Amino acid sequence: MSSTPAQLKGNATLSILEKAAAGGYGVVAMNVYDLQSAIGTIRAAEENNSPAIIEIFPVTLHYWGKAGLQCLLSLAKAASVPIAIHLDHATTDHDIDTALTFAEEGVAFDSIMVDSSHADDDEENIQISKKHITRATGLGIACEVELGRLEGGEAGLRVIADGQLTNPDKAETFMRETGATLLAPCIGNLHGRYLKQPNLRFDLMRKLDTITRPAGQYLVMHGTDDLEDKIWIELVACGVTKFNINSWARDPTNAFLANSILEAKLGMPEIYDGASDIYKKEVTRFMKMLGSAGKA
Repeated sequence: MSSTPAQLKGNATLSILEKAAAGGYGVVAMNVYDLQSAIGTIRAAEENNSPAIIEIFPVTLHYWGKAGLQCLLSLAKAASVPIAIHLDHATTDHDIDTALTFAEEGVAFDSIMVDSSHADDDEENIQISKKHITRATGLGIACEVELGRLEGGEAGLRVIADGQLTNPDKAETFMRETGATLLAPCIGNLHGRYLKQPNLRFDLMRKLDTITRPAGQYLVMHGTDDLEDKIWIELVACGVTKFNINSWARDPTNAFLANSILEAKLGMPEIYDGASDIYKKEVTRFMKMLGSAGKA
């Protein structure tokens, strides 16, 4: 039986993921650092008739401020397909308070990740997360949490050296006690680049799906750099609906920007437009692979 709080009915992130869970497909959650990438994501979504989630890290939130976040939200609202805006890996009180204060002032993310995976144990993780999630839920913002701990680090995040697999036996209590509706587990995945293809514990993900799905909760895959296509497809089959994606689209876009600026053959408007199209191409590949194309 779904345990989704009444305040989250109609939440954009949850609405997108609810349809994905029912339809058996995954949704891209693109980590962007600039508006060119956000526009590229929206172009891909509109051209492929696909939903999408656009994410920023706290470092970008603090750089952009409330006005920058408002711009991103306006782009999403103007799109012809469902686009949700998410704050990824908010690890400090300052990160989360900034986002929730903006929400109280009328500029709100659809969802945020309250990342307390750095806590010493699950109980401390729950206590840290719960206070923020209670406040966020009251503002209509869905929250993602991490049970277990992913190794690695990216984009200004702290580097974690001691990864811990998620214990599915703790998932139901953890989600209930925190009040979260999205779960990012560790099944052998990590943040950053893989030296070789990982041996992911698909059995853990399938077990977590049997726990979270009846409660109206959704599974999130972090650490998708370098993964083979067949792994993405298997993860969709395991019940994952939200896939965080970073370097796959970021790196070719940055290479295009660097080369174009050095060559000085194009004006900046053409360079930015070209960067959005490079980003769009990469996003489109994942929308088709995850099965969200044509599902908006």
